[in-house]
Amino acid sequence: MSRVHDMGGQDGFGPVPVVVGDEPPFHADWEARVYALNMTLVRNGAYHLDELRDAIERLPPEVYLRSSYYERWLQAIENLLEEKGLG
Repeated sequence: MSRVHDMGGQDGFGPVPVVVGDEPPFHADWEARVYALNMTLVRNGAYHLDELRDAIERLPPEVYLRSSYYERWLQAIENLLEEKGLG
């Protein structure tokens, strides 16, 4: 079953942005905090990276498509913590 994140070969989503040069890894401070939060939770055994990937892929299509990369991470982290009774 194909989910919304699996856009390979689909038309209508525009060009894929290509990073050229010295673009920073994070465009805002909150993105770095989401990354750090995720890594802390993984290191402390709250969940595995595969679970995060799956949680991102399970986001409803309307949420996935309107969210930025780290907004997807944050929503997935929130969902995982709630699912595991940690939220």
